[in-house]
Amino acid sequence: MAGTSLRFPGLLADAHETAAYEPFRPGVEIAHLKRAENGSGPGLALLRYQPGARVPLHEHVGLETICVLAGSQSDEAGTYRAGDVVVNLPGSRHRVWSHEGCTILISWAEPVRILEDD
Repeated sequence: MAGTSLRFPGLLADAHETAAYEPFRPGVEIAHLKRAENGSGPGLALLRYQPGARVPLHEHVGLETICVLAGSQSDEAGTYRAGDVVVNLPGSRHRVWSHEGCTILISWAEPVRILEDD
């Protein structure tokens, strides 16, 4: 069975600045690059956090990889800056926030399960 390759020229250089973002959570916008089908399965997106934005406690159902492209993002384990890569393992839980705002490239095997309200 042949697979499909997805290419995103210039994404890490500057294309993330002009991507088609839409509202995701309060203070967070998303630009889907590969949308999870029927609410499950793998996905790839850009997330843009406004200063002070946060994502409530959630659990990773599958592997998630984040590359911080601009600004910084934090969770209970620390702060991650432009150029940092974070891998969240299945079963891990955390809250995420950005004091200064940030843009991240995020890839997931399964969407997260939100465990608390905003």
